[in-house]
Amino acid sequence: MTEFGREYGEGLYALCREEAIENPCLEELHTLQAAFRDNAAFLHLLANMTLSKEERVRIVDDTLKGQIHAYVLNFIKILVERGAIHSFPDCVKAYQESYNRDHQVAEAEVTTASPLNAEQKEKLLQKLRQISGREVALKEKIDPSVLGGVLLEMDGKRYDNTVQNRLKTIRRAMAGE
Repeated sequence: MTEFGREYGEGLYALCREEAIENPCLEELHTLQAAFRDNAAFLHLLANMTLSKEERVRIVDDTLKGQIHAYVLNFIKILVERGAIHSFPDCVKAYQESYNRDHQVAEAEVTTASPLNAEQKEKLLQKLRQISGREVALKEKIDPSVLGGVLLEMDGKRYDNTVQNRLKTIRRAMAGE
């Protein structure tokens, strides 16, 4: 994460926290992040320095005004004015980290060969809440190469209980490593 992204993301979070709107603004930031990822041409347009600042800001206003909170809208306009819209993902990450810290939320990423059903996901969330003592924001990732089992990353730690990892362990044991 860039220092710029951290500074601006934390700044937006502090402003939203003062107004007690940090959760809805976080949701809007995630929605915008997905929209920018899905529509790279729009993001490229906002970063196009051959257009004047005023034109790029007008595009933001015409597209997003009335759709998102004024703080988030103005934040996007500041990034566009400064030629730093490419730092938006870092800003969202810093905002999310500040939110998680203040709201006692742990982020966890689980990788499985196929999607977890609702019951499996809830059991995993309950266990992670019990272990961490915090609420858990779970991101799911599907990777058929894990073959089965679960790969979990949380609080900088990695727990690998996948079939793929167990097979590697067996191979090493058989090779005498």
